[in-house]
Amino acid sequence: MARELLTARLTEKICLSEVAECYHFRFELEGPERFDLERFDFKPGQWISAVAEGPNGKQMTRAYSLASAAHGNSFELCVNRVEGGVFSNFLCDMPVGDAVKVNGPHGSFHLKEPIVDSILVATGTGVAPIRGFVQWLFPDAESSSESDRSEGKDIWLVYGTRHETDIYYRQEFEALARRKPNFHYLPTLSRAKEDWAGLRGYVQEHVAKIVEDRAARLGQKLPLTPLNPAIPAAELKFDVNAYVCGLNFMVSSVRETLAGFGWHKKQIVFERYD
Repeated sequence: MARELLTARLTEKICLSEVAECYHFRFELEGPERFDLERFDFKPGQWISAVAEGPNGKQMTRAYSLASAAHGNSFELCVNRVEGGVFSNFLCDMPVGDAVKVNGPHGSFHLKEPIVDSILVATGTGVAPIRGFVQWLFPDAESSSESDRSEGKDIWLVYGTRHETDIYYRQEFEALARRKPNFHYLPTLSRAKEDWAGLRGYVQEHVAKIVEDRAARLGQKLPLTPLNPAIPAAELKFDVNAYVCGLNFMVSSVRETLAGFGWHKKQIVFERYD
């Protein structure tokens, strides 16, 4: 799609966490007649630029990851209120029916094909593009005629946050895990209360366990044998990939953990929010 600004009208706004003031938004696109707005095509994992007038009268622009797979002329975002964040507050205060200007899609945070076993890792609103990956891999059978694109590969989603109140899209992912045995949903809390029965700690700890358990099941020895450096990058093939989205410290920690197992850098696709 061209970078000309389009009008995106807010049609749905859901509070995902009152504590974190995190909202899920659905926008529908309007625009010039020369654009076909019956469908907004983008790859899961991409982002849009949102444009609005700031309090000082100057134009402000912010990038937001698309929080869904493509469907019709709409797109979805996951945004939390940031103290002092002018644009995030503008969106969080926006009533249904209001509009914002956008352009896109942009970005290269994509799933690699063919699909192989995949570890999806996110913290906070970094779950937005990961949710798009999951929706694309496992289309809703009730609303889509498209088949399961996971092809039976194991897909792990490791989602980290501090508190149980901040597990975004929890019911959606839990329902999918019950329906699809090859989708493994692993939320983990770093500041869990005593009554929390799920995983505790940081995402990199649970990513490490996934890698170790998978290697044991397949009879692989860790760390993996380094690849021949003479193999061109375009010809590299792996049986498992990781996709990581969140703040820099978490992304770096996961990358270091996987590198310690002998993973090649091309197996680790990431996007940082800071």
